[in-house]
Amino acid sequence: MSIRPSGATILVLAPHTDDGELGAGGSIARWADEGNDVHYVAFSACETVQPATRPSDTLRHECAKATSILGVPTDNLIILDFEVRQFTRDRQEILDAMTRLNTSLTPDLVLVPSLDDTHQDHHVVAQEACRAFKRTRMLGYEAPWNNFTFDVTAFVTLEGAHIQRKWEALRAFESQAERAYMSRAYVEAQTVFRGVQAGVAYAEAYQMLRWYI
Repeated sequence: MSIRPSGATILVLAPHTDDGELGAGGSIARWADEGNDVHYVAFSACETVQPATRPSDTLRHECAKATSILGVPTDNLIILDFEVRQFTRDRQEILDAMTRLNTSLTPDLVLVPSLDDTHQDHHVVAQEACRAFKRTRMLGYEAPWNNFTFDVTAFVTLEGAHIQRKWEALRAFESQAERAYMSRAYVEAQTVFRGVQAGVAYAEAYQMLRWYI
């Protein structure tokens, strides 16, 4: 998918640090390489659920490293302070934050979790984004471990170098390394699978939520 040859403002909304990398890491790398202005906003660094043996801001540092690998400028990364698993309680404040982002950035494209994502925080971000960015092109990214269903209506085609960057970004999340979806085998299998569907070597799949031509 080509937004423009370069110069588009692309906003990635991640409920938690690492969601954007998992769902759209290859696309972020491609769009950054093409000269687009990519912004990444995470709503929570999950600080209240970190084990006592780990600094509470661990995921903030890991996310900063990961997004840098993907090509997101340091000034384009925002990590907010919403409490993990409490987004339903805080949904008005989350919508307000999105509205401010829409005013300040006027993005050409917004990436959000799928509307079919069963995680309570992911679902709130997807729903509120549909309110805040209803006049903006919007794609929903997949998290197969959270999706009972996923309506594939768009693909972003990728090169091997983009997949390598996605993997390197995920490796930056050392605190999450034990999770199955953080493995190189998963990253390669998922992007090859979507690539077969799209007729290319690698791809990431999306749910088209809003589009303007």
